[in-house]
Amino acid sequence: MKMVEGLAQDIGTMAACSALSVPRASIYRWRKRNLNGKRKKSRRSPPLALSETERQEVKDVLHDPKFVDMAPHQVYASLLDEDRYLCSIRTMYRILEKEGEVRERRNLRRHPTYQRPELLATGVNQLWSWDITYLKGPKKGTHYKLYVVLDVYSRYVVAWTVAKRENADLAARMIGETCRKQSIEADQLTIHADNGRAMISKPVSYLMADLGVTKTHSRPSVSNDNPYSEAQFKTLKYRPDFPSRFSSIEEARRHCREFFNWYNTQHHHTGIALLTPHQVHYGEAETILAKRNRSLAAVHENNLRFKGKKPNFFKLPPAVWINPPEGQTQIEKC
Repeated sequence: MKMVEGLAQDIGTMAACSALSVPRASIYRWRKRNLNGKRKKSRRSPPLALSETERQEVKDVLHDPKFVDMAPHQVYASLLDEDRYLCSIRTMYRILEKEGEVRERRNLRRHPTYQRPELLATGVNQLWSWDITYLKGPKKGTHYKLYVVLDVYSRYVVAWTVAKRENADLAARMIGETCRKQSIEADQLTIHADNGRAMISKPVSYLMADLGVTKTHSRPSVSNDNPYSEAQFKTLKYRPDFPSRFSSIEEARRHCREFFNWYNTQHHHTGIALLTPHQVHYGEAETILAKRNRSLAAVHENNLRFKGKKPNFFKLPPAVWINPPEGQTQIEKC
């Protein structure tokens, strides 16, 4: 490499590399490796650069009460109108940038930092999630609103209703009646929702305060903060018998009545050990799981279906999270 470097000083790097059959990339790497240990020469200041005295003069002008609220190009124009030239607009920006004074000075709206909800349920009637979704009406532009309240731990739909429009009083009445039916006591329950008009309305907020129910909300535009309601709506709308449109609100209510009866009592939910929401919500889970596990154990003992390995016995998740804390694994997926 030293030979190539010596020859390059006379005929140039490209010709030297070509003459000695050395790739140019190799000589460039060699130079970089050998120059790293050497002290780099200090860069000479350009002959037209401002002196320290001139830079200080520019700073004083930019900090003057007359110009302090102006952008550099406005200061530049104002100085020219006074037959005065200090430096270019770009140099003004460089001086301000070095002082850390280049920023947005207008009083713009600052979006707040929303807290990530971290909610835990270790049993039924500890955490409910509710939301509202659209059901298409008989013609384009018409739709109905489906309200659904879901117990996060058991996935049991504790309440639902179909209405022609989103109404805060209707939502408050539905939640109040459901709390009474489920015998909810003060400080027992948290109800989570997104930021829809009905969810953040005063009737709903006042009702929850009277009942001793804690309310939480998703962050704006973050659908993952309400995953259980979203998953339940997907189960509803992806079923083969879900119509593209409902001819009337009565038909929508009839369809939802059949669906939620099936969902609560017949749908073996993968998130709750293939039990139905009704079985988990009303305390039948342990008996059913014990029976299933005995059957699996008997099959394992009497034949080779499991190839000598123990079967995966069913068990309920000990807890269900909406947004587990950082560093903690998701105990259970929706």
